[in-house]
Amino acid sequence: MAEVKLDLFRRFGDLATDALASHREEIDALNVFPVPDSDTGTNLYLTIAAARDRLHEFAGTDWREGLRAFSRGALLDARGNSGVILAEMIGALLRRLIQATEEERTSKVFADALRKAANAAYAAVGEPQEGTMLSVLRAAADAAEACVEIDETARTRDVMSVAASAARAALARTQEQLPALAAAGVVDAGGRGICVLLDAFDTALTGRRPSPQEPTPHIPIPITAGLGAADGHALEPGGPAYEVMYLLDAEDAAIPDLRKRLQPLGDSLVVVGGEGIWNVHVHVDDVGAAIEAGISAGRPHRIHVTHFAEQIAGQANRHATRSGRAVIAFAAGPGLAELFRGAGAIVIEGGPHRRPTTSELLEAITASGASEVIVLPNDAPTRQSAEAAARTAEGDLDINVAVIPTRSQVQGLAAIAVHEPGRKFDKDVLEMTATARHARHGAVTISNTRAITMAGPCMPGDALGVLDGDFVKVGQDLEKCATYVLARLIGGGGELVTLVSGLEDPTGELARGVAAWLAANHPAVDVMVYDGGQERYPLLMSVE
Repeated sequence: MAEVKLDLFRRFGDLATDALASHREEIDALNVFPVPDSDTGTNLYLTIAAARDRLHEFAGTDWREGLRAFSRGALLDARGNSGVILAEMIGALLRRLIQATEEERTSKVFADALRKAANAAYAAVGEPQEGTMLSVLRAAADAAEACVEIDETARTRDVMSVAASAARAALARTQEQLPALAAAGVVDAGGRGICVLLDAFDTALTGRRPSPQEPTPHIPIPITAGLGAADGHALEPGGPAYEVMYLLDAEDAAIPDLRKRLQPLGDSLVVVGGEGIWNVHVHVDDVGAAIEAGISAGRPHRIHVTHFAEQIAGQANRHATRSGRAVIAFAAGPGLAELFRGAGAIVIEGGPHRRPTTSELLEAITASGASEVIVLPNDAPTRQSAEAAARTAEGDLDINVAVIPTRSQVQGLAAIAVHEPGRKFDKDVLEMTATARHARHGAVTISNTRAITMAGPCMPGDALGVLDGDFVKVGQDLEKCATYVLARLIGGGGELVTLVSGLEDPTGELARGVAAWLAANHPAVDVMVYDGGQERYPLLMSVE
């Protein structure tokens, strides 16, 4: 099989995330099985967004490692029953692509990958049900296999187009397969999500937007008064009261016994993963027993428990309990985190390889308790995740969320310096946005590879000057590179310079040297020096 291009999966990740964002509310409303908690669309959206984020962060050149990053993103941040099943589907599909040989026909490999994904999903679910996303994906796999068997010249795009069409036909049949769907007069929510994803992959391959000849799925009456499901029915009497999810560090050999212990505790059991990390999902009444089973198998962490009745009741009045304004900031170092906290922000800490996912940002927005939220992403990849989280929070929780387009930590510091909670929300956002945009920013770093930059070739160990995200100087001395960048920044005028030292300038010597240069050459300009503790960049700079 020819090498899988990561650009294809990057396109798919972006298209799938956007498509599920557009269809999220529709899919949420269809959600009446297995629990009518109206979150299937949101869970699928957050799961694929996490996979997309991991792949965009991947900086390597090995396409196999890139696909593993995509799969791991889905596994670690899978949300809900549908999200965990989707993560297993993605993992199985990508494993088949990774294992393919050069001699195999690409279209046949993709057909077989769909089959592996369908089989893995059925195997992961404790009690598989027909009329769900499982049967929709299986129908897609059946059609894909038939396509490559009938036509040896079939291309991958032909296979995926046929699979997407078969999935839509299978979705229409789900209403006949599950009594709960028939009673509500709807198709399966998870199955609808699979159709959206397959259409997105078809678009990634061909560039064309699918135009399925299908009736619009019936959208049931939204949840009201927190008493019932999306179709107005009450929660099924006697059903488990809690959803329990956790990540589990455990040997693969421990998983069969874990499934045996969890199976009698409730329903909707899904355990997916491998190579020492697993995502566990189950609906139970005894939360403690579900967690104890995980402790017996390994080390459970990121434990999340949802009480269905409270979740459903809360959907009608979440916004009524919210008030005030919050600022959420991504900080790339401990010193930066303290600066943002000191300015009143809720901080998510990380670094170049530990950026917050869409799910983490959404959780921070939700946990803030505010009705108005301003997000400072402070780098370009995080901005994309923040925009996705903002759309979800606005749609689900009716929170007014604004993402300030800060592309660097120092732009974020400039923005929060003018934050004023007493102003009207729109004016506060406008002032912070304008300040961030007017803060010209630069940095210095050290090359760890041989490369060609806009400033010329560089070797490992070379000092690099960065201006507005582009390399503009290659040299041997960090301080000389820093003063070169600062001279260009201040050449356009400015009254205040901010310097933030990083991990590779632990004593602040570099920052002090640059500050001394500034005092000698631009004595009228004020300078502020901070210890940011960020990785990769010994010094960050901005001019306002």
